Amino acid sequence: MTPLVLPDWAVVSEKRRAHIARVTALLDEWAARMHLDAAEAQAWHDAGRWHDALRDATPAALRAIYDAPDLPDGILHGPAAALMLERVGETRATVLEAVRWHTTGHPEWDRTGRALFMADFLEPGRNWMHADRAFLAAQLPHNFDGVFRQAVRMRLEWTLREGNRIFEGTVALWNAVR
Repeated sequence: MTPLVLPDWAVVSEKRRAHIARVTALLDEWAARMHLDAAEAQAWHDAGRWHDALRDATPAALRAIYDAPDLPDGILHGPAAALMLERVGETRATVLEAVRWHTTGHPEWDRTGRALFMADFLEPGRNWMHADRAFLAAQLPHNFDGVFRQAVRMRLEWTLREGNRIFEGTVALWNAVR
């Protein structure tokens, strides 16, 4: 698969670059184990390497690219990265929608969006629920939809436990998979 190359406009720390590499590696592993065709495997890889390309940009820089007053600063990086990708010629809607909504979810995602959502959540560098998340990551090639439903549920439970805002797209996603 293609090596991890970020766009010139990316703003990422070394820690973020390592996260992106783990997400992309997980997506590549799943694509190989699921025997995806080359186009879909490349879409998964690209969504992984671009999803957090602007994660370490300042809120002001993100709002200069994509200003949505209804969105908090912490989730602007996905929509801003998708817009930057469009500006440089990316046309695959499946990749753009995966990057755009990877933080909140989207009910109309295809497998690329769903795979990115899971890889971002299940990547092994996160410091909590290691055994549970590793089990789900290992099961994904055998039960994609079941693992997706479980990942969405776990993300919703965490959001509620932390007292964070639940976005309309997240609620619609849950309603689409339950």
